[in-house]
Amino acid sequence: MHRPMTLTSFQAPALLIATLCSGGPAAVAEEAPSWPQFRGPQGDGVSTETGLLKQWPEAGPKLLWTAEGLGFGFGSVTVGGGRIYAAGDRDKHTVVTALNMEGAVQWQFENGASWDDPTPGGRSTPTFDGGRVYHENGHGAVVCLAADTGEKLWGRNQAEEFGGRFSSWGYAESPIIDGDHVLCCPGGETAMVALNKTTGETVWKSASSGEPAGYSTPILAEYQGLRLVLTMSEKSLIGVNADTGDLLFRFEHFTPRYVANCVSPLYHDGHILVSGGYGKGCVLLKLGIAGKQATVEPVWRTENLDNRHGGILLLDGFLYGASQWTNKGKWVCLEWQTGALRYAEPGVGEGSVTSAEGLLYTLSEGRKMGLVKATPEGHEVISQFSLPAGGKGATWAHPVVRGGRLYVRHGDLLHAFDVRAG
Repeated sequence: MHRPMTLTSFQAPALLIATLCSGGPAAVAEEAPSWPQFRGPQGDGVSTETGLLKQWPEAGPKLLWTAEGLGFGFGSVTVGGGRIYAAGDRDKHTVVTALNMEGAVQWQFENGASWDDPTPGGRSTPTFDGGRVYHENGHGAVVCLAADTGEKLWGRNQAEEFGGRFSSWGYAESPIIDGDHVLCCPGGETAMVALNKTTGETVWKSASSGEPAGYSTPILAEYQGLRLVLTMSEKSLIGVNADTGDLLFRFEHFTPRYVANCVSPLYHDGHILVSGGYGKGCVLLKLGIAGKQATVEPVWRTENLDNRHGGILLLDGFLYGASQWTNKGKWVCLEWQTGALRYAEPGVGEGSVTSAEGLLYTLSEGRKMGLVKATPEGHEVISQFSLPAGGKGATWAHPVVRGGRLYVRHGDLLHAFDVRAG
């Protein structure tokens, strides 16, 4: 279902809250630089923003607006073309929402049935590319929408059309764009599929070991002339040739107690890091390339950083992320090359993380936002504040720093804070 670009009864409060907090239309920001997909342009959680606050006021940075009516969900937001995109579940449907930069709803589109059990709520983050928005619901329905109107341009169902299999909590990945292709991971009979991003037609599909899909979003990598797509299936890291779809390797890595591969792989300089929660920890793998073939070999392993789904950052040779069980929700720093533990400290509590201007933006699962120095010497929290009340559920959505703003999603709500310096 496509809603026209007019405010419905539930959209009106979003505009009202936005206007009250921002001071009205005169305070609207200029079109923000793009944050087109989950974890940003490179899929690594690192923002290129500059000119940001190095310390926040005691009550936190200025709240510009709060939008509501997004539907309940845990997905993050994307920014592109002067709009903000989010998705959530409402009234038994998964709803994709476009907001303007004031936080007012521009259009909404129902992408199939909501995910109701277990753990109800939207999972996937919309992807913005070239005037189009791509979204995948918890049952595997992938749609391409016109970014300015929400009109449906095409749709596929990867579970039904590619023999896909998902794990207990449904599909949670966010589609990514590679040139003219949109990439998704059905699992089951097909490890990965490339669709023409304009028409939705199948370009290639990858062989599979039969494992269900994992919950992580794929990433792109290139090493020694070979382009790869990397993602986590239910129990393994898989590497696929980005040009042909050939399955290159499979490396087993899973959490035995709860099979939940949620964290996207992290690639740097011929090496791949994968992590799992529930005490599993992480492993650094070295890529080996021979023509069009690829292999992986472990370099080191550690249980110290058993990141569940909050994401891991690589900054200046050090890894930063939250441990789940091993270090009891503490924030951890490891050396990239050796895996050596540099610290494990509580911070604001276990959660998700992004980075800008050499600082960590840490969001706990319990509404606390922290600004932290990215240094292996210790987890120094410069500033912290609690999100406004009103959102429901855990704050699992990854924060976004773009256009001088900090966007934080909580349940049905999206908060926009002004983090510009001066």
